[in-house]
Amino acid sequence: MFHKEGHKIIIITFLLVVAVALGAEYLIPIPWLQVCIQIPALILLILILQFFRNPKRHTPHNDDHIIAPVDGKVVVIEEVYEKEYFKDKRIQVSIFMSPVNVHVTRYPLGGEVVYSKYHPGKYLVAWHPKSSEDNERTTVVVKNKVWGEVLYKQIAGAMARRIVNYAKPGAQATQGADSGFIKFGSRVDLLLPLNTKIKVNLHQQVKGGIDVIAEK
Repeated sequence: MFHKEGHKIIIITFLLVVAVALGAEYLIPIPWLQVCIQIPALILLILILQFFRNPKRHTPHNDDHIIAPVDGKVVVIEEVYEKEYFKDKRIQVSIFMSPVNVHVTRYPLGGEVVYSKYHPGKYLVAWHPKSSEDNERTTVVVKNKVWGEVLYKQIAGAMARRIVNYAKPGAQATQGADSGFIKFGSRVDLLLPLNTKIKVNLHQQVKGGIDVIAEK
């Protein structure tokens, strides 16, 4: 199954690949040159299909857990000063998504969306230390009785040119449900209370909606 955010791009890419393949077949008389044109076009289509795949995940709801909001590699676990919303120290856990990862963003916990804001910005590589503050991003805060308020950021990377955010203030977030999508390379930061028990390690690969990032 493919994510709805990719339907238009998939259709356009498919039509272009068909046009290129047929054009090469009928307009270029040299067989090896036909293949050299058709194969890259097919590879492009496969990459687009892979990028927008949306595997269904069955998330066991547990208010004591913060689950991975995205697929990717844990690249940061550190104490930071969060200056946009909390204005105090938090534990930051950052997950980097390469272009081959699933790019669906899922709610890391259930509760009420109490804050959601879009920030225009730069397109530094997603693992750059300044990307959390300087890149295009969205900030979302979800509140429930166990965790209080938890903040997460969708951060655009060097290839990303559009962040989709479904979280709206006042909405009810369901743990593991789709909360957005980031197109073509990105990162998600979780900002958690200092007394949080972190359950992942640096460089660990995690799956969104499945792996537990932290617990009370």
